[in-house]
Amino acid sequence: MFRQILIAYVFFAILSFVMYLPKIVQFCYAFKKPPHKKATGLRKIGLVIPALDESKVIGDLFDSIEKQDYDRAYFDVNVIVKDPTDPTVAMAKALGYNVFIVPNQTCKGEALDGCFKQIPQESFDGYAAFVIIDADAVLASDYVTELNNALEHDFDIFLTRKFIKNYLGDRKQRTIFSNCSALTYPMLDTLGNNYRMERGLPMNMCGQGMMVRRSVIDELGGWPYRTLTEDYKLKLDSVLHGFRSMYYPYAFIYTEEVLRHKEAYNRRLRWVTGYSQCDRIYKKQVKMKIKKRGTSGAEWFEYFFALVPLIIFIVATVLTMAGGIALALYHWLHGLPWLKDVIFLIVMPFGIMYGLEFWYSLLAMLSYRDVFKPLSGWEKLGMLLFSPLFMLEYFPIFIQSRIRAKKGMNWQPTKHEEYEKGVAEKALEQQAELKNAQKEDTDEKEQVS
Repeated sequence: MFRQILIAYVFFAILSFVMYLPKIVQFCYAFKKPPHKKATGLRKIGLVIPALDESKVIGDLFDSIEKQDYDRAYFDVNVIVKDPTDPTVAMAKALGYNVFIVPNQTCKGEALDGCFKQIPQESFDGYAAFVIIDADAVLASDYVTELNNALEHDFDIFLTRKFIKNYLGDRKQRTIFSNCSALTYPMLDTLGNNYRMERGLPMNMCGQGMMVRRSVIDELGGWPYRTLTEDYKLKLDSVLHGFRSMYYPYAFIYTEEVLRHKEAYNRRLRWVTGYSQCDRIYKKQVKMKIKKRGTSGAEWFEYFFALVPLIIFIVATVLTMAGGIALALYHWLHGLPWLKDVIFLIVMPFGIMYGLEFWYSLLAMLSYRDVFKPLSGWEKLGMLLFSPLFMLEYFPIFIQSRIRAKKGMNWQPTKHEEYEKGVAEKALEQQAELKNAQKEDTDEKEQVS
């Protein structure tokens, strides 16, 4: 029995590795950046901020908006609330921002849709694009300027780079869970979206800091997304409508990560449940569209087979470990040698899976190394060692999400942390340090050449 289990595990491990090779090729694009163009003129950009009961945290975002170096006449701030008595209303109006009341909103998609439909058509037509910003975010001072630069590129949807707001506060504002959660962004963007952009594939979307051209909103007739992950639904819609997307790493937005394990688990469960919901709604349509278009095998792999190798490998590993435990127990009870079962059927499969996840996390951290610079060496080491376990939680999350997708899952409010006043100023200081470092690096390369 030992021999059969080991042979089966080795077979499925090799099979999953071969099937995963196209993904490994994607990782080679992790350190390649798109060209940085300078805008030839000023365009009007709308900042859209869903702010349901966010008055305690939105002040930092407003501070960073007031420090933007883009001409104030060419960008508007549109704040969306549910209740007209929300304290955010007075805060926004005091700064001259537009406030939209969407009383019946039950999700982020309804808030955005209500805002777009309340903007007068004449004003709406004057916008070049809209960018979606969560109320707990902070913007780099040149954020809107870089959004305008991004519009020089011929794309419909733009994803901006995420820095971590937690790193602007003291040590209490970050934990091992927030650090591991922050690795999600390089895993999506530099390890995936860089390749998708090169191949013309719709990218994995993140609603936070996502800019959409006005023409996209026109074609969609507003914001028709009501699932738990409206950004993923937009990705699938991009296949159907032919929207082109771009990862634009020169515009920085600071996003907040949850501190506790329960919140991190529930957030990932919401994401994966939303993906499951979208797959049930869109899978047949996307499959027909790709087949009709006759596009490359890369697109088929991206939408229908990318997770299959991982699932095969994880299932094979879990079953091998379970078989190893059962076999070792049986041999022990019968007075037979059991150490070989433990080493080759339990320790080895888990070690291989852990090692692969560790390598993946390390590559993600290196591709985002300037983002993680504020962390101490011990924090980085702890993040790398714990991240494989954090990632392996997606296995039970995936199983649970398939059940939740059928029963439905409601939005849950996210608990925000309180930061000392001046977080926006710290973001500006960090941005200035990063720009100086980049300039010095560029000067050194020019001297060498």
